[in-house]
Formats: sequence, C-alpha cells, structure tokens
Amino acid sequence: MSDLRKINIDGQEIEVDGAMTLIQACEEAGVEVPRFCYHERLSIAGNCRMCLVEVVGGPPKPAASCAMQVRDLRPGPEGQPPVVKTNSPMVKKAREGVMEFLLINHPLDCPICDQGGECDLQDQAMAYGLSGTRFKEAKRAVDDLDLGPLVGTAMTRCISCTRCVRFTTEVAGITQMGQTGRGEDAEITSYLNQTLDSNLQGNIIDLCPVGALTSKPYAFTARPWELTKTESVDVMDALGSNIRVDTKGREVMRFLPRNHDGVNEEWISDKTRFVWDGLRRQRLDKPYVRENGKLRPASWPEALTKAAETLKGAEKLAGIVGDLVPVEGAFALKQMIEGQGGVVECRTDGAKLPAGNRAAYAGTAAIEDIDSAERILLIGTNPRDEAPVLNARIRKAWAHGAEVALVGSAVDLTYEYHHMGDDRAALQAALDMGGDDEIKAKPSLVIVGQGALQEADGAAVLAAAQTIAANTESGLIVLHTAASRVGAMDVDATNEGGMEAISAADVIYNLGADEVEIGEGAFVIYQGSHGDRGAHRADVILPGAAYTEENGLFVNTEGRPQLAMRAGFAPGDAKENWAILRALSAELGATLPYDSLAQLRTALIEAVPHLAQIDEVVENEVQALESGKLGDASFRYAIKDFYLTNPIARASQLMAELSAQAQARKSEKIAAE
Repeated sequence: MSDLRKINIDGQEIEVDGAMTLIQACEEAGVEVPRFCYHERLSIAGNCRMCLVEVVGGPPKPAASCAMQVRDLRPGPEGQPPVVKTNSPMVKKAREGVMEFLLINHPLDCPICDQGGECDLQDQAMAYGLSGTRFKEAKRAVDDLDLGPLVGTAMTRCISCTRCVRFTTEVAGITQMGQTGRGEDAEITSYLNQTLDSNLQGNIIDLCPVGALTSKPYAFTARPWELTKTESVDVMDALGSNIRVDTKGREVMRFLPRNHDGVNEEWISDKTRFVWDGLRRQRLDKPYVRENGKLRPASWPEALTKAAETLKGAEKLAGIVGDLVPVEGAFALKQMIEGQGGVVECRTDGAKLPAGNRAAYAGTAAIEDIDSAERILLIGTNPRDEAPVLNARIRKAWAHGAEVALVGSAVDLTYEYHHMGDDRAALQAALDMGGDDEIKAKPSLVIVGQGALQEADGAAVLAAAQTIAANTESGLIVLHTAASRVGAMDVDATNEGGMEAISAADVIYNLGADEVEIGEGAFVIYQGSHGDRGAHRADVILPGAAYTEENGLFVNTEGRPQLAMRAGFAPGDAKENWAILRALSAELGATLPYDSLAQLRTALIEAVPHLAQIDEVVENEVQALESGKLGDASFRYAIKDFYLTNPIARASQLMAELSAQAQARKSEKIAAE
C-alpha cells in the first residue's frame, strides 16, 4: 500500500509517497536541488551535503534532502502539510559554505581537464557558489590510481562523493574500490592497487561529477561543444542499449549511454563504450574482385557486374545474414536471393531457433521483468559476458532477494546462485520438478542462452526451457548474442535446412557474417564494413556501412524494435547496405521494388506489421514446441572472448589490449605464501 503524504515545497503543495526522500519529492515538484553524491540508481551516502534544504519547524539547521524521507517530517501546528524551502537564505548560505569547502583542495585544472564543459562541479560552483574563498593554505595533492587502460584518474580533483565506489560494489559487483583514511587523509583508492576487473567499469566515468575519473582513450581529443550528438542504439550485443554517438567531423569520438528504463537503464558495457577505434581501422572503402587468387581494387560497376553474372549462373544460391545487419538489409537480401531461387539463413551459429514461432525465439517476457522477479533460472548462459548490463539487472534483483539458479558451467556472475549442474541431466532435473503452487505464486523468469541452443539437441533444450516456464508460470527470455538475429528471424531469413543448406551452395552471398567458416569450392560475394574473416574468403567484396553510418532498424533480444540513426558517413566508396542490394538487384534484372529507405520500410512493415511499433515490446502468443530428447553433453557458453566477438571489436586496438589482459588475469598463478 502506498503511503501518500502532502508536502509543501517552496509554496507548492504536492502529494507524494511517504517513502520518497525530500530530493525525490522536490524533483516531483519540478524544483532543482543540487547534488554530487546522490544518484537515483545507487544507495544513499549523504556525504557531499550539497542537497541541503530547510525544513520549517524542524531543527534550526539545514537537512540533507537525499537522506530524509517525507514520512519523517512533522506536520504544522494545526496539521498543515510540512513545509520545505529550497531557496531560503539559510539554504543559500549552507550551499555556499559547502561549495567553498569542496573547492579548498580542488586544483585549478579546468583548462586542461577533460570534464570541462560537462562538469557538475563547474556548473554548481557557478550556480550556487561564491566568487572567492577565504582559504589561502596550500592545496592537498593525491597520487593518481592506475585503474587499467579505460579509466584515467586525477585523484587530486576527487571530492569523495563515493559514486564510483558504490557503483563498482553495488551494480558491477566487484570489490576493488573503497575509501581509506579520515579527514584530509581520506582518499578513494583501489584494493592493493588492482586494476578494475569488470566489463562495466566505464560507467564510473559518467558517474564522476568532477574530472577525477575520465576516459583514457578519449582524453584530450575533443571538447563537448565541438561534437555532433546523435541518438542511436548499440549492436555489440543483443540488448539494444540506447547510446549517444558523438562525432567530430567524420570521426566517431565516443559513445555515451542514454537512459532507457526498459532496456539498459543508464549503463553500457565497456565494449559498447570503447569500441569506436575499431570503426576507423581495417575498413573496406572500395570494391574488390579476386583475380588469379589475389584481390584487386575494382570500380562499383565492375564489381556489381561480376557479382550479378555469378548470381545468375548459380546452380545452388544461398545468402547468409551476419550479426550486425539491420533488419532492412536482411529483408532486402531475402527478397533478392529468394527471387533468384536461392535460400537465406541468419542462424549462422547453428542455434536451433524455430522460424515463425516468435514466443520461442524472442521470448515472452521483457527485460524489465527481471526487476520484479523473485526466482530466475539461467540455462546455458553466462550473462556477464553475453549481456553485462542485463547481468547487472539480475544482480539488482538478487540484491533485492531474488533466488538465482544456473544450469551450466560454474562461472563468476558477481552474485550468488544455486548451481544445479553443468549438463543436460541438470536441465532434466529442473524439468522433472514440475511447478508447485509456491513457485507459481512468485514472479519468475527462465533465461536461456545461445550456447544452450547451438548443439545438436538445441531444439529439445529450448522446448525444455519453454516447458519449465509453462509449468512454473514464468516468463521466458531468450538471450541472444547477435544484434541482428531477432530482426532477421522476424523477416524469416531462414530455411529448413539451416546452415547445412548453405554449405551445399556453389554461390554464397555473405552479408556481414564474419563468424562463419565457408568451405572451399563456393564462390563468395562478401558485403560488409571491415576486412575480417568474411572478406579474406571473398571473391567479390562490396564495401558496406557500419552501424553508425546508416539509418537502420534493430530488434533487441526481447523483441523491441529500435532505430539506429546515422551519425556519420561511410569511408571512401562504401555505401549503405540496403542500397548495395538494391543496385545489385537492378543488375540482375530483378529490381527490388523500392528506391528509398522510406519505401523499403513501408514494404517491410507491410510484411511484418509489428516492426512499426518502435520501442514497444509486442506480446508474443505462446506456441508450444515439440519436446525432443535431450543429449548428455555439458553446456558450453556462446562467447569465448567478450572483447573480440565481432569484426568492429577485432579491429579495435583497445579491445585487443583488454582481451590480452583478461586472458592474463585468468592464467595468473598466485604463489603460496
């Protein structure tokens, strides 16, 4: 039951939940209260004292609005709602005093500090501080930390808000940062000078309200007012995190998270944040044709003519859809290849996902349902590597009391779980439990990973997961690893033979699939953005745009269609993916029926109506799968190396360094003491 209370804030009377803090109540009333340590998604520290307000009739001193609840306030003498003032002389003087204290030891670094222009301390010193200070003593200096290759530190600037400590402990689930000392000797440090071992650590850069923690790779390359900002979505995993792409001229300078409560809250993984240097390297910027065993640069007309001749002469034609392809590209490829009598396939990793059964490949639950779940069963998935931000959400549910169980190899997920076993027998045991009323009474989820579906008995594993969900009245989340997979399944870029039908083809059109080994014999036309595995095997290369260089539709792992917007242009002669397919279809004499992206999307929505519902999770009708026979193998996880999962990441020097560090950490042997 909600405990509604009336409160008067700056003369405005509103009704709020009694459990709210005063700072939240002020936000409800549209009144801005400055803060440094308070953050909506972290525990309350109450140590910066910037959010002081005056409680009328309370103690004769200002109160920290982040640490006091509305229900703690006393009503007026005649039962009037309690009165809070956020702009009285007492509050103004208190804020000026706090700001003066914060700036005693803060260095005059603004001209050379990367936070300049987007710094909370700058903004609040201007809005609430004084123009001078009474302190003339020498400033304190602190040694900088080495937190690894991602987060740069200048700890003399630190104001001890402890946001980074709370984030790494509560959200990322690592215990490597803390505060030592007291008074002037207090400093934020890392345990035994360790570097951070988390794939979410970049978020502390956004959380830091001063320039103490900044982005090492981005350092000294741009100022915020020089950047063009484009709202988009991420494709490094299938979560579809909302991001902002910041560009300077033609170069992508950085990725930042955007808040979306239903998907990524306001966090992104380190791969999402720092992969931008991979967009500059090993790019395909002109068409190539293989002659006498060697690739040579060619013109667009020559490459398209060569590709069209080969496609026309194919006995068995096949097309494959890669992991980073927008829905429009998959749809255009399907229309072109099937128009020539060929087959297409998007399940390049061999996952046994049933075509046409959306409840089985996109699931029946939303990511947001994790927050309220009390029981979560993970089957053949390591979410810490497959979707780190989703894993943080599971950790939050666990912290609120949810029970988590895992069927699969034991790994560090940053939270405790009941390990049921690592093979099919453990899954069978979970299946045999059925569903008692106690389990049904609690909101629960079954999360199944791609590693569980890639083996020969993948269809049986998925059917078992669906049955467990039905027996326990749980929601089912199918956790994908490829950003393009659900969208490609929606447009039915599949065939009955799966990847076996592809391997029998004599001409293969490879649309950005770099995780696939194509055997000898077939003629390969590769369309993609990077000179990775697919380009090495190709006979004709058609250079396409990366995800920041074209407008595209991506459907995330829960089935939510989202738009990725173009932030820059593709290098050299590279073109947008759908436009290449449209041009090639004209060469084939079977022109696709659209001349613009808008026309293509109209055709796409006509074929798959729910794709028009941007940013909505469509409810999927459950179609029960036929239960098959489970094998006896152990579950293997879909991702071997978190940092090197796609061609953009493999082109990034920073991702290579992070991967090497992660491998070294795993193989470290600690001597007995």
